[in-house]
Amino acid sequence: MKKALILIDIQNDYFSGGRFELNDPDKTALNAKNVLTYFRKKDLPIFHVQHVNLRDDAPFFIAATEGVKINPQVAPFPGEPIIIKHTPDSFFNTDLLPLLRELDIKKLVICGMMSHLCVDTTVRSAKRLGFEIELLSDACTTRDLLWENALIPAEVVHTAFMAALQNTFADVKNTSDFIKSDS
Repeated sequence: MKKALILIDIQNDYFSGGRFELNDPDKTALNAKNVLTYFRKKDLPIFHVQHVNLRDDAPFFIAATEGVKINPQVAPFPGEPIIIKHTPDSFFNTDLLPLLRELDIKKLVICGMMSHLCVDTTVRSAKRLGFEIELLSDACTTRDLLWENALIPAEVVHTAFMAALQNTFADVKNTSDFIKSDS
């Protein structure tokens, strides 16, 4: 079955010094880099998704800033498509679906940032569109959330979303298990 790698929003604003730092972004990016290297060695399709915020009051991912750029750890090579999106869904008003269909891709390997928003939304859309999905949990991360004056640690948010996506929407596994099982 033909597969492609989708790297979602691994952008500078999510790292130390960025406008919206996430939990352990360097570890997450290293795992994403490992799977990216694997896909490059196998000469399999890779799609980088980049969120550009168009709102006038956008707090991060502002066009023409350093923060909106894809992090150097997973920077695209020439010829690797960059899908620009403006909402959490990597498929909404983007070229991603037509490009995947053009290549007859049936299976997606997904990783990126943020687990509870853009990753979750994209995985659910991909499933609705008929793709089989492997989601790499250790190559995804998020941040602490606040709900009704209660702080929900990033690790809890991430784990809850991975658990919610497992089986119904995706086969959730870690990067090393994916690479071992795919080789």
